[in-house]
Amino acid sequence: MWKIGLLLLFWVLLTSGELQQEETEPERRSQPPSGKLDFGYVPQGVYQTLAYYEPGVIGILFHMVHAFLYVVQPNPFPEDLIIKVAKDKFGAVQSEYQKPENIVLTLQAIYYETGFMVCAVLGLLFMVLLPLAGLFFCLCRCCDNCGGEMHQRQRKNADCQRGLLTTLLFATSLVITAGVLCAYAANQNLSSQLKGMRRLVSSNLRDLQSFTNETPTQIDYLIAQYATAKNKVISDLDNVGPLLGGKIHEELGKDVCPAMDGALNMAGAMRETKEALENVSMSLEVLQEATGKLHFNLSLVRFSLNRTLSDPGCSDEDSDATTAQLCRSIRSSLAQLHVSANFTRLPDVNNQLESVNQLLKTDLSNIIQKGYSSFNDTPGIVSDQMRNVVEGARGMLDIIGTNISSFSKVFPVHSTMANFTNFISHTHSKIEDSYPEIDQMDFYRWICCIGLCCMVVLILAFNFLAILCGTIGYDKHASPTTRGCVSNTGGTLLMAGVGFSFLFSWILMGVVTATFLVGGNVEKLVCEPFHTKQLFKVLDTPHLVNPEWRNFIPGYMYNDSDLDLTVESLYSNCKENRGIYSAMRLDKVFNVTTFLNSSLYTKEVGKMFNDVKIDLRVIVLLESEGKQNLIGFSETGVDRINYAAYLEEVNKGVTQVDLLSYANELEAQTDLMPKGPLQTSLKGHANSLRQIHSQQVIPMEQAMSMLNQSIRLLERTASDLPNKVTDILATIEAAQYLISQNATQVVNQETEKYKQTIVGYFRQYIEWVRTSLTMEVAACKPFSNIVDTVEIVACSFLVDSLNTFWFGLGCCALFLLPSIILSVKLAKFYRRMDTEDVYDDIETIPMKTMEIGNNGYHIECLQGIHNPVMTSILAYDTMTRFPRASAPPRHIDW
Repeated sequence: MWKIGLLLLFWVLLTSGELQQEETEPERRSQPPSGKLDFGYVPQGVYQTLAYYEPGVIGILFHMVHAFLYVVQPNPFPEDLIIKVAKDKFGAVQSEYQKPENIVLTLQAIYYETGFMVCAVLGLLFMVLLPLAGLFFCLCRCCDNCGGEMHQRQRKNADCQRGLLTTLLFATSLVITAGVLCAYAANQNLSSQLKGMRRLVSSNLRDLQSFTNETPTQIDYLIAQYATAKNKVISDLDNVGPLLGGKIHEELGKDVCPAMDGALNMAGAMRETKEALENVSMSLEVLQEATGKLHFNLSLVRFSLNRTLSDPGCSDEDSDATTAQLCRSIRSSLAQLHVSANFTRLPDVNNQLESVNQLLKTDLSNIIQKGYSSFNDTPGIVSDQMRNVVEGARGMLDIIGTNISSFSKVFPVHSTMANFTNFISHTHSKIEDSYPEIDQMDFYRWICCIGLCCMVVLILAFNFLAILCGTIGYDKHASPTTRGCVSNTGGTLLMAGVGFSFLFSWILMGVVTATFLVGGNVEKLVCEPFHTKQLFKVLDTPHLVNPEWRNFIPGYMYNDSDLDLTVESLYSNCKENRGIYSAMRLDKVFNVTTFLNSSLYTKEVGKMFNDVKIDLRVIVLLESEGKQNLIGFSETGVDRINYAAYLEEVNKGVTQVDLLSYANELEAQTDLMPKGPLQTSLKGHANSLRQIHSQQVIPMEQAMSMLNQSIRLLERTASDLPNKVTDILATIEAAQYLISQNATQVVNQETEKYKQTIVGYFRQYIEWVRTSLTMEVAACKPFSNIVDTVEIVACSFLVDSLNTFWFGLGCCALFLLPSIILSVKLAKFYRRMDTEDVYDDIETIPMKTMEIGNNGYHIECLQGIHNPVMTSILAYDTMTRFPRASAPPRHIDW
C-alpha cells in the first residue's frame, strides 16, 4: 500500500518535467550573463512535527542503563557479521552450519554476545539455585539447624553486631527501594509516553496531509512562473533595437567614432584657419600703416633733439663740463630712435583667405552630423529588419506557454492527490481504531509490571517494618528469652521477608533475564547503530537484499540498481527538507525532455536568430561633397605661407630701444643739467617719446601679439596638412567599408549574445524550477519525521523504558541475596529465644576472669580449679526441663 501511495506522488511530480540541464553544450560555459529574473518564493507548507525527544529527569536513568550496557557489551557494532549473515539469508547458516565459514560466523556472533550470554547464564543460575537454596534452607531450619534453634549464644559484642546488621539491612533495603522506584518510574514513563505517541502520530499524518495539499499548489506555481520569463523575453524582443542595435552600434562605434571625430575636428580647424587668416590680414595691414607713422614721428623727435643739442649751452666752451658731457651722451644715443620691425616686406594672405572662404560656403559640420545621425540610427535599422523574427519569436512563446499550461491537465493531479489524501485519512482512522487495543495491552503490561514491583515492595515492607519494630522494641536490659512482643514481631517479619524473597526472587530474575536479552540487544543492534548511521551502512550494502541489485531501493522501485540512491542519502535529504524529486532521484526515471528541455528551445531560438540578416549599407558616414571639401582645404595654400618671415618680424621689437625707458633715462640726464631752456626743452622731448610710446607703440605691440598667435596657429594647422586630410579620409573610408561590407562578423557576434540573453531567460526559469524541485517543492521532511518518530517510539519510549525497568528490577533481585542473609542473622537479635546462655554467680568462681570459647561456652577449667558447675552445664538439657524458663535453678539448690 505504501508503494502505491509513493507512486501516486511520483505521478504528481511528472508535471514538473525533466529540468536537468544538458551538459553537452560547450557554449553554455562561455555564455554572457543575462538579466536576473525574480520568480518569487514557492509557497511552502508548514510541518508541525518536531521529531525530537527529551526524556527529562528520567534521562539520567537511561544514561546509567546505556553505561551498564556498554560495560556488558563494549564491542563495536558487528557490521560485517550482520552483512554476512543477512547475505546468507539465515537459512544457509542453519542448514550448513558445519561449514568452516559458518562456524566462524557462529563464533563471531558468540564473541559479540559474550557479555549478554554471561549475564544470561548468571541469571539462569540465579533462577535455578536460589529456589533450591531456599528449599534446603527451610528443611535445615526445620531440623533446628541453620539458625532454626531458638537459642542465642550471648557475646560481648552482641549490641555491636545487632547495630551493624541493622544498618547493613537498612542500606540494602534502600538500594532495593531505589531499584523498585527505578522500575516503577520506567513503567510509568512507558505508559505516559505511549499516550504522547498519539500526538506524534497525529502530527505526522497532518504533515502528510499538508504535503499532499501543498504539492499541487507548488507545481501550479512553478508552471505559472513561466509567464515571468515569457514577459521578460517579450520585453527584450520589443526593445531589440536598443538592445541588439545598441550593442552593434557600440561595437562599430569603436572604429567609426574616431574617424568621424577626426573629420569633425578638421571642420573646426577650417573655421579656426579662416579666423586666423583674417587676423593675420588685418594685423598686417594695421602694422604696415602704423610702422610708417611711427617712423615719421621718430624722425621728427631725432631732428628736434639734434637741434636742441646744438644749443650753445651744450657746445660753448664756457659751459658746464657736465652739461657738455651729457649732451654728447644724448647725441650719441639718437641713433637708437628707429623702427625695428619691417612689416612692409611681408606677403599678404589674401589668396589663402579667399580659398578658405570659398570652402566654408559648404557646411562640412552639417554633412558630418548627417553621417553621425545615419550611424546613430543603427538601432532603428536593426529594429525594422528584425520585425519578422520578433513576430516569430512571439508566436513560439505563445505555443510554449500553451503547452506548459495544457500539460498539467494531462495528468489528474488534483484527483491523484485526493486519492492519496483519502489513503492518509483511511490510515489515520485505522490507527485511531487500534488505540483502544493498544491501551488495553498497555494496561495489562502495566498491571504485570506493577505486580512485579509489588512483590519487591512486599519484601521491603517486611524489612522496614521489622527494622522499625526491632528498633522500637529494643530493651537493653532484656535477655534473649525476655525480649518484648514488638521486638519479637520484628524478627518474625524479617523471616517472613526471607520467605517471600525465596518465593519471588527467581520470578523477578526470570523477567529481568528475558527483558535484558531483548532490550539490551535491540539497544545495541538497532538503536545505537541508527544514531551513528551504521545501520544505514548495513542497509546500503551492495547486493544485500538481492544478489543482482547494487542498491535495493532503485532496484526495487525503478529496476535500476546502479542508480545512486541509498537509504542513508534518502533519509539525509529528507532530513534536510529537500524535495522528493531530488531525494528519490526522479530526474533519472521520469524523462520528459520533449516537454521542457532547454536544448530544444535553444535550437528553435537559434534557428530563428541564425536567419537574421542585418544590412547596414544604408549608413553613409561622409558624403562625396564633404570629402571634396576636405581635399580642397588641403589645397588652399595655407601650408605655403612663409611663416618664418612672419615670426622673424614678430619676434623683433617695435623699436630698436624701449621708448619709455629711453624717455626716463633722458629725463634723468636732464635733471643733472642746470635749470634753463636746455633742460626744459629736453624734458619736452622726453614727454614726446612717452606719448609716442603710449599712442603708437603699445597698439602695435598688441597687433603684433595677435599676429604672432594667428601665425603660430596657422603653422600648426598647416603642418603636414595634406597627409592629415588623407589619413582622415582613409579612416572614414575604412569605417564605411566596415559598415557596408565587414559588419557581418560584428552583427553575428552581437546577435549571438542577444540570442544567449533570450535563451538565458529560459535557462534561468529551468534552473529555478530544477532548484525549486530539489529544495522546495514536495519537501519530504514528513517522511524523515516518520522514521524519526518510529525511532523515538521504539527506542526512546519502549526500549529505554524497558531497559530501565529490568535494570531497576535486576538491582532489586540481586540485592535480595544480601537481604536474605542479613535478615536471617538479624532475626536472632529481634526474636524471643526459648533458651539462652546462663552465667553462675557463685562467689568462689572468678566470673570476671572467665573467657569465652570459640563456641560461646565458658571454659571448664579456670586457673587450674575443676569447675563442676560448668561440667554439669555441658550435659544439662535446658530445652527439656525448662522450656520457657528465663534461667535454670542455681547449682546450690539442686
